[in-house]
Amino acid sequence: MTDSRSLRPPVVLVADNQEWSLRSIESILGPEGYAVLRSFSGQQTLELARVIQPDVIIIESSMHDMTSVEICEALRIDPQVGPSIPIVVATTRLESRSERLAAHRAGAWEVWGQPLDAELLLLRLENYVRAKREIDRVREESMVDAATGLYSPRGLARRAREMGAEAVRRRGPMAAVAVAAQSPAVVPSESSDEFMGIVVDHLAEILRRCSRLSDAIGRVGQSEFAIVAPATEVDGVLRLLDRLKVAVESSPVSLGGVTRPISIRAGYCAVPNLQDSAIDVDELLVRATKALAYARTGEGAPTQVNAFSDLPVKYLQ
Repeated sequence: MTDSRSLRPPVVLVADNQEWSLRSIESILGPEGYAVLRSFSGQQTLELARVIQPDVIIIESSMHDMTSVEICEALRIDPQVGPSIPIVVATTRLESRSERLAAHRAGAWEVWGQPLDAELLLLRLENYVRAKREIDRVREESMVDAATGLYSPRGLARRAREMGAEAVRRRGPMAAVAVAAQSPAVVPSESSDEFMGIVVDHLAEILRRCSRLSDAIGRVGQSEFAIVAPATEVDGVLRLLDRLKVAVESSPVSLGGVTRPISIRAGYCAVPNLQDSAIDVDELLVRATKALAYARTGEGAPTQVNAFSDLPVKYLQ
């Protein structure tokens, strides 16, 4: 199947508050088929990088709100950006060795001097784009979520079908559980993404500890996880969720020296005999996800856990 990204032009995000410098970059890249997007502040660079997922980021200068090194650091620790997007710092002045080292420590792939050599710039960008797209391709095909080490949605679906086939053969029970982290409302908005990244890592580790070796655990959303549990009926699901609840509530997370509690919301669907049920394991996961969605609305009873069988009719569609 053709990768849709290979059909679109390479996207370069240029962070610079100097109009003439931006036009210079555009005059080099535009004729070669690159799509050039601009940002005029450090915060805008972070926001655009999360949404657009560019192939390369070029930081032309320090901004009024952040230095080029601070922008690099913020991009690297942002879970929605990460280390796979090449970042280049281009400077109009000769950087000292210590300044270059600081940029590389912050996550810059290269530090370029000005004026830019157009031919060399294009060759470098071609290599960066090729590497970035290969990373994206491998990640999409991978069965493992790179951030947590758990199954990816693709990997979990495949493993769930294998487990479902075994459950059908044995005429055994099967359960699916969907879990999401619930972040406290007191987290400052400018720190919410960083905090959620910490929460996701923390919850992934708790899920590993509280689940059985026979269970399959996957990350299926930004802060959502799913567990496929063979040989498990409703009482087993509730015991698992009790363990998770205790573990999560007894281990708050810290951000900026401030400790904050977190909680979870969960939904589940369990059948006593998968072969005799009217659904397969894919539908089991879908129903658990719908039950989680209802638990996150806060409707109905003030519970953190919902069974699919207890959902209102409008959520059953």
